[in-house]
Amino acid sequence: MTHRSHRHIIKSLGLTILMGMISACGVAYHSPRVIETSTNGTDVNVIPMTPQNVALANQSPYTPRRIPNMFSQHTGTMPTARGAVTIPIHGSRAPQTEMVQNLRLPPEITPSPYHIGVGDVIVLATRQGNSSLEELTGLLAAQNRRLGYTVQDDGAITIPDVGRVNVAMMTLEEAEAEIFRALVEHQIDPVFSVEISEFNSSRVSIAGAVAQPQIANLGLTPLYMNEALTRAGGLQISDTDTAIIRLYRSGSLYRIPLSDYFAQPDLQNLPLAAGDAVYVDAGTDPQQARAYFEEQIQLANLRQSAHREALNALSAEMALSQARRDEARSNFAARQELGAVARDFVYLTGEIAQQGRFTLPYEQRATLADAIFEGGGGLPNATANPREIYVLRTQERTEGPSTMNAWHLDARNAINLLQTTRFELRPNDIIFIAEQPVTRWGRVVNQISPSLITTPMDIAATN
Repeated sequence: MTHRSHRHIIKSLGLTILMGMISACGVAYHSPRVIETSTNGTDVNVIPMTPQNVALANQSPYTPRRIPNMFSQHTGTMPTARGAVTIPIHGSRAPQTEMVQNLRLPPEITPSPYHIGVGDVIVLATRQGNSSLEELTGLLAAQNRRLGYTVQDDGAITIPDVGRVNVAMMTLEEAEAEIFRALVEHQIDPVFSVEISEFNSSRVSIAGAVAQPQIANLGLTPLYMNEALTRAGGLQISDTDTAIIRLYRSGSLYRIPLSDYFAQPDLQNLPLAAGDAVYVDAGTDPQQARAYFEEQIQLANLRQSAHREALNALSAEMALSQARRDEARSNFAARQELGAVARDFVYLTGEIAQQGRFTLPYEQRATLADAIFEGGGGLPNATANPREIYVLRTQERTEGPSTMNAWHLDARNAINLLQTTRFELRPNDIIFIAEQPVTRWGRVVNQISPSLITTPMDIAATN
């Protein structure tokens, strides 16, 4: 045998050994794949991911986990107002009653729109049909005109799903704009109007020589002196020459002799302001007026103190509620980081940029696209086989063995990737992407020891 023939035999032997090792790749490398056969008693159904089948898969029952209440609560439920301040604070000194019957009028009041105050009750309403008042349901629920939202001590109302909206010292138009802004911030845009159903913040007290002493509420229209006295049942005066109407406003005392009141219509139409105290002095006991105004001042001071205490308590409660909520959120975050909070997962394996598990979100459903492109980092173009994308899901049976559904997506046509945005995931789904055939071949070669390949070649080369 010649040297050339011997060398040829050695080369052939080396190639035979190499081909034999490659042909035995089943021993050197096992590639995962989906096989449509019964395995370990579980039937496998490969189902194309068509629009109809995606809709069928999405019908499987599933309720996403809800986010804890601590993340959806507002700053805290505010306590009901502990009493509206009906008479503004005028100071602590009691006015000195003067029996000199000369006319002393208060400064002229500039008419202005009504400003919402603490204790007022407002209703959010919509106009329908023949402009009858019909309260909004759901978010702006109010069963009838008398049920609405009371302006609390801090000047705000609480609207469900929106929170607290400050409306104190605003006109109706300003309050409506502020409420509309708050609704828009929460992606709610109803058509509504603001109505005041109870005027409790602006009051005038009437006492003295009248039939029915009372507290009169101011409304959208001005309240005049003659109207206030009429509400109190009218004057009970026997001698108009000595009687006097005393008006206490903002720390000052004003006088209107009854003779001047009847002689001058302008005095009868004198507009009253919030917090005014009117006392009709019949002239029989000058100390009665003094005692009445002292009582009004003391009442105002008590209400100021109660108002301040209520606001302090409200602030303390809000701070405590905020601290408790922050602590609960911090504890929840720590528990979640330690894995002590139950969550739902799907798992990603095969030819995907980042294998692992994808956490299903709270209160909404995730899709196959979410898991692949957000959780898995996408499909590697060099190794992933777009023809073989699977979602593996176990379907439990009441009788007999469970069934494994393999929802199959062939994404060689990129249009089919739209199905990944529609296919909803369920807990414990497994997303599997097979490898390219050339990738499998390359991995077979890489797993064969280089020494086993080069040794026969070296022998052939030396011979």
